[in-house]
Amino acid sequence: MLKRCDWVNVNDPLYVAYHDIEWGVPVHEDRLIFEYLILEGMQAGLSWSTILRKRENFRQAFDHFEPGIIAAYNENKVEELMNNAGIIRNRLKILAAIGNAQAFLATQAEFGTFDAYIWQFVEGKPKVNAWQLLREIPAKTAESDLLSKDLLRRGFKFVGSTIIYAHMQATGMVNDHTVDCFRYAELLAAY
Repeated sequence: MLKRCDWVNVNDPLYVAYHDIEWGVPVHEDRLIFEYLILEGMQAGLSWSTILRKRENFRQAFDHFEPGIIAAYNENKVEELMNNAGIIRNRLKILAAIGNAQAFLATQAEFGTFDAYIWQFVEGKPKVNAWQLLREIPAKTAESDLLSKDLLRRGFKFVGSTIIYAHMQATGMVNDHTVDCFRYAELLAAY
């Protein structure tokens, strides 16, 4: 049996697939980086398994996380989203997603790609940690503090340091698989 990080609910196929295929894999495609950023914000105060179960609904409701489309959402679209039981119906989070799309596009315009912007906070390559135990993994770091502050300065919302560190873990900016997890070595070999 494969050894996985202790946070994985092995009885939940969505969680297992997320851990085994996605979590910690370096992401450099702007649309996918944006998707993770929005979903991490939507998750605030909720479990990640809730987000995973609603992810396809989010993709449909939010035009497959195309920031150019989301940035132009109007009040009618907000009301449509507020009435969509398949997503998190939190007005502040929905409005933040729209504002974040606008800030994302402005950052893209400044740096050429959002990828070029965000990866500079880890010097362009994954930061590899070597955690033995789940309890050793921090909720935030100096890098996530800096990135969070810069995103807030650029007008992003729901981007506190803890949310941003989760984003960094998910998108492979850091390798926070524990060293006994089978994905730790697989990801190291892929860099």
